[in-house]
Amino acid sequence: MAAQGGRDPYVILISIYIFAPWFVGQVVGNPVEGQALIAAGGKWGGWAVMLSMPVLGAAIDRLGPRKPLLALVVAAMIGICASLWFVTPRGHPEPMLGIAWVVAAGAAMTWLFAAHEMLHNALLVPAAGAAGAARASGAGLAAGNAVSVSLLLLVLFAFALPGTVPWPWLPERPLLGLDPAMGEPARITGPIVAVLMALGSLPLFRLVPDRPRTRASWAGALAGGAGDLAGLFRNVRGNANPLLYLLARMIFTDGLTAILLFGGIFASGVMGWGTLEMLGYGLLLSTMAVVGGLLAGRLDAAIGPRPALILELSALIALELAVIGTDRAHIAHLAVDTAPVWKAPVFATLPELGFLALGCGLAITITAAYASSRTLLTRVAPADQLGTYFGLYALAGSATMWLGPLLVETATRAIGTQAAGFWAVVGLLAVGLLLLLFVKGGGRLKG
Repeated sequence: MAAQGGRDPYVILISIYIFAPWFVGQVVGNPVEGQALIAAGGKWGGWAVMLSMPVLGAAIDRLGPRKPLLALVVAAMIGICASLWFVTPRGHPEPMLGIAWVVAAGAAMTWLFAAHEMLHNALLVPAAGAAGAARASGAGLAAGNAVSVSLLLLVLFAFALPGTVPWPWLPERPLLGLDPAMGEPARITGPIVAVLMALGSLPLFRLVPDRPRTRASWAGALAGGAGDLAGLFRNVRGNANPLLYLLARMIFTDGLTAILLFGGIFASGVMGWGTLEMLGYGLLLSTMAVVGGLLAGRLDAAIGPRPALILELSALIALELAVIGTDRAHIAHLAVDTAPVWKAPVFATLPELGFLALGCGLAITITAAYASSRTLLTRVAPADQLGTYFGLYALAGSATMWLGPLLVETATRAIGTQAAGFWAVVGLLAVGLLLLLFVKGGGRLKG
């Protein structure tokens, strides 16, 4: 739980809401080019995951211990996160790390995050036992969300709001003497996440038992792991329906992931939001994501996971189409009044409030779709082959994780707008939804 609580804030603080949007606006200086660069890093990292992670995971099962490789992965993640403090904005008098480093670091973190997920999950049963694995898994997700929201609040009240609003209980200036003009409130998220990642990993390495070492060599484990993967596919021949579902999930999950990865950059670019606005946006959407998880459970029970997932993906497509048509003068492609509707330091205009409302809808439906998609597999796969199918489920989640970033990069560069990249994302969601319509089963349980 502590390890995931220290790791997951990287996604919220750095990849989505604070560092990446600041980097696009203040280092790259062009939201279209910045979105394409971030997508390129995700694409390269996704290719590396696709080529290595499935075989590496199978090889680790044959070697036994997870902690030695996990320690190297954690150390690399800590170093990369800490280095983000040295990324300086355009025009900095003493330029340090710049665009090339951030793109390369993003690609590396894509691979490292996937490796951490694989190794960390493999220690779940040794840590909690078979009976407590589900509870520990849920607690880890809750810890990641709770720590992320807490950190967003910390950055908001310690670094972003001081000096911008005359509230008597706020410091007059950002703590630690951070300079907003140099992007330091955004850059500090890198070291903060690095420290938390290190501290959160300590209980895992000190208290959780590891798997015993086998006699297999790395070469033998890799060869055997490749054979194990081939066996996964051989064992599911003739089961067209669950395989069709896995194909559909692989495609629409690429769309879900792309919205998560680039949603913050899109919001910052089209709405012109800075760190303060992005903090508020991230806090609100992170809270709404909890609602999505609760909603998915109720929908799955009421109408079944397949109808629920169809409903969630359909709503998500409609919401994303509306988001694409929203900017500082439009809501869902319709021109609206841009005068402030109330006195507030942020989110004072009708387009901003409309974008917030649409973002809340996206947060709810994305989280619900992730939850329902996992439940649906338990209903369409043969009960005696669930282990095999969850192995393919994990493989489907990593095999094409490069596709969303590739399409976003290509469309963004080809057409020259941020919205163009998200038309490609809508296409992924639509194709996945279309395939899902042909999947059988997954309806409401009777009785």
